[in-house]
Amino acid sequence: MPRRHATLTTGIGDLLVVADDGGLAGLYFPGHWHPPAPESLGVVVDAADDPLFRRLGVELDEYLAGRRIRFDLPLAPTGDGFQHAVWGMLREIPFGETVTYGELADRLGDRNLARRVGGAVGRNPISIIVPCHRVVGADGSLTGYAGGLERKRRLLELEGAEVVAQRRLF
Repeated sequence: MPRRHATLTTGIGDLLVVADDGGLAGLYFPGHWHPPAPESLGVVVDAADDPLFRRLGVELDEYLAGRRIRFDLPLAPTGDGFQHAVWGMLREIPFGETVTYGELADRLGDRNLARRVGGAVGRNPISIIVPCHRVVGADGSLTGYAGGLERKRRLLELEGAEVVAQRRLF
């Protein structure tokens, strides 16, 4: 199938979903920090008519209802080697658990990569499915999330993860 996109209505709002032959390439919230370029979206389809988007909708509904802890979808995110390494680690974070950017950097072999890890996490094109919401600040506080901190909190609470209040700047 050609590159395509649709709007998928879910319990956490309308999501822009993008896919190509390899699988799901993007899942974006309204106001996403790093939205896809319009020319990269491909053709518009009706999510109900697309087998992958229908399956995604079912799995998201199950997840949001507390009946799914893992997604089983083919994924095709676009990124560089470092980003793919970080996104792969995100997929290994167990349901209901959190890690810090520093812990991910440690797993890559260099604690000094924490900021670069943060950049890769922030550019994750497949929110929720590649669970970047499970990454928190060094003190356990909620830090930036492309879908907004309220959604991040909601997803973590849905998973039963311990949620620390957002860090205050003042």
